[in-house]
Amino acid sequence: MDFLELLNTPDYDFIRTNERLGERIMLLGLGGSHAYGTNNAGSDVDFRGITLNLPSDLIGLTEFEQYVDDRTDTVIYSFNKMVRLLLECNPNTCEILGLDEDQYLIKSHLGQELINNAGIFLSKRAVRSFGRYASDQLRRLQNALARDSLPHAERERHIMNSVQRVIDNFNCGENNSDRLQCDIRLFLDKSDNSDLEQEIFVDSVCHHYPLRKFADLSGRLRGVLKEYERLGSRNRKKDANHLNKHAMHLIRLLIMAKDVVEKGEIITRRTHELPVLLSIRRGDFMKSDGTYSADFFTLVDEYERKLNEAVKHTKLPDEPDMRAVGRFVEHVNLCAVTGRF
Repeated sequence: MDFLELLNTPDYDFIRTNERLGERIMLLGLGGSHAYGTNNAGSDVDFRGITLNLPSDLIGLTEFEQYVDDRTDTVIYSFNKMVRLLLECNPNTCEILGLDEDQYLIKSHLGQELINNAGIFLSKRAVRSFGRYASDQLRRLQNALARDSLPHAERERHIMNSVQRVIDNFNCGENNSDRLQCDIRLFLDKSDNSDLEQEIFVDSVCHHYPLRKFADLSGRLRGVLKEYERLGSRNRKKDANHLNKHAMHLIRLLIMAKDVVEKGEIITRRTHELPVLLSIRRGDFMKSDGTYSADFFTLVDEYERKLNEAVKHTKLPDEPDMRAVGRFVEHVNLCAVTGRF
């Protein structure tokens, strides 16, 4: 597909005519499956980009975070919002800086400078951020696989593992003293409910733990249970396609996280791993009963092991280089205000 030709159609006139876009766009490139290289014949075209804030956003009274055109699946972030997302190593936005050259449709000299300076935003926060996204994919996958045909104890174990990952990811965002103040242990045991053979129990000891943090964690755990309860009746064919995409993105996120942590690089198009990613998307790892083969979970374990090993030896700083980020943001926003872009 000729994406530049597509961009020049009337459907994308807003990119040329909107006062916040046009010449102010720093970067515009492919998003989604076309960016990863995992697209198939039915894949939608997504464009993702970054645009300079208006002077009135920076020294006046207006505010702007992003421009969304649902009809064309286009999302263009303001530079200042993009900076906040990059500092958290948000996977969905980091990938904009890791496209191959031929995947960019618009790239200004400030856009190139942002790509050149991508490293100043990277830190060990990537482990938490990419890990959370990967965990979400795995939780959706495992919850969806906990079908009524599985033994009850196995379904409960799926849910318990999902809950445990939520707790682990929540703790990654807290400081050590907070983690020590609240100890939570999950386990399966015989149920007093006559309808259940086993169920999940929790032992928890909390001392001087902030109520708002406790409420936040409780809400996340409740969300896992509600997600499982919604499984009910599903369109199996449609569901299989969605599950295979979840499974593929789980592996892709683990691979990208390893690159960030090990090499300090953002690599969006997964050329080397494309055969295995496409194989997962096709459903080659899904069995006839709608569950996944042991080979798939062995693959997950292997990529998790590689990521964990990379974390042990990473040269990434604990936090981003805020001085360097500050200097770069001032430089870009000065250009935005003075019109030197």
